[in-house]
Amino acid sequence: RDQDQWLYFSDGKRKVDYILCYKHKKRRASNPRLSLASITSDGSLGPDNEETKLTEEETVLMREEFEAQLQEAGLQIERDKEVKSYGIRFIRLHIPWPILSREAELQKIKVPVKKKCDLRKRTGIAGMWDYILAKMSTPFQPDIPDLEIQRDRQTRIRFKKLKHTFIRDKLHLYDIKSTETVFDNATRSRIVAEIISRITCRQTCQTTGIQSLLARGVYVSAFPLHDVSGEKWANYGVMYKYQPVDLIRKYFGEQIGLYFAWLGVYTQLLIPPSLLGIIVFLYGIFTVESNIPSQETCDEKLNITMCPLCDGVCDYWLLSSVCSLARATYLFDNGPLCSACFLEHWKRRQMYLKHAWDLTNLEDDEVRPSS
Repeated sequence: RDQDQWLYFSDGKRKVDYILCYKHKKRRASNPRLSLASITSDGSLGPDNEETKLTEEETVLMREEFEAQLQEAGLQIERDKEVKSYGIRFIRLHIPWPILSREAELQKIKVPVKKKCDLRKRTGIAGMWDYILAKMSTPFQPDIPDLEIQRDRQTRIRFKKLKHTFIRDKLHLYDIKSTETVFDNATRSRIVAEIISRITCRQTCQTTGIQSLLARGVYVSAFPLHDVSGEKWANYGVMYKYQPVDLIRKYFGEQIGLYFAWLGVYTQLLIPPSLLGIIVFLYGIFTVESNIPSQETCDEKLNITMCPLCDGVCDYWLLSSVCSLARATYLFDNGPLCSACFLEHWKRRQMYLKHAWDLTNLEDDEVRPSS
């Protein structure tokens, strides 16, 4: 298949929103179990239940029940042919519009409405300052168009469409050209991931979610597919440019997008101290010989004797023995950098991204990347 064809079912119309894959083995002759859980007489799970290795018959039963639950939840399934060289089979999942719209409404996902907001340029001194900053930052901007900002063909005025929480009964208010393009691939995959994380298998294994099945080896992997047409930013040739955090967020999701934004802020704020550190280091090289504390430490004629560092086994020692350490301290140890500026700058950047990405209804702990 071509690269784009892997993003759709065999009919070429339905998108592949998630992939489940498992190893296919030949069934061995064994006595099938009525239940995969070791249930004791009082109805509780036996102590060695999690350590019991599942047979091929058991994994097949668990997959059949799980996939039946997926179809009952409204997802559509297409089973791929077996890859003989590796023994891997793929199960493609598609979420139809009725289920997608219902889950989007429950998760309060925001969608562009027909009303738009004009982005007019400032005039006067403020406009001139914006123009100068734009010209200076142009070489560092990624070569990726901003899909959020559009331009009117007649007035040439830039505008941005407003967004509102999705409601199924108010479709006429949204800027919807096709139900297939209302939600991007990352949103569709996130909704499917939420569905498969709450599917429960009651008859075979008494477990909930795809992660428990992955842990038991019923499936070997579960992942979404993405369109790779926007990966031009992921190479060393554009390392000096700003990160397209909006594209990263659209491709990987909000959590990864915020993490890259945090790395970008951290790297940017390290540039001024790095330049200052180079200047201080060069200054230290040229003045280390005239530094009085270093001279007194390294002058063996002074014969400065220091007290022992410990009791009993330690002897007196000469201050001149730490001459190299004193000079290195003079060169490199110039006081700790204040982290308050970085924290405040990141808070401002985080609040901007939360508003732009419609994450204002989430808690701070849910969107703060781990350092």
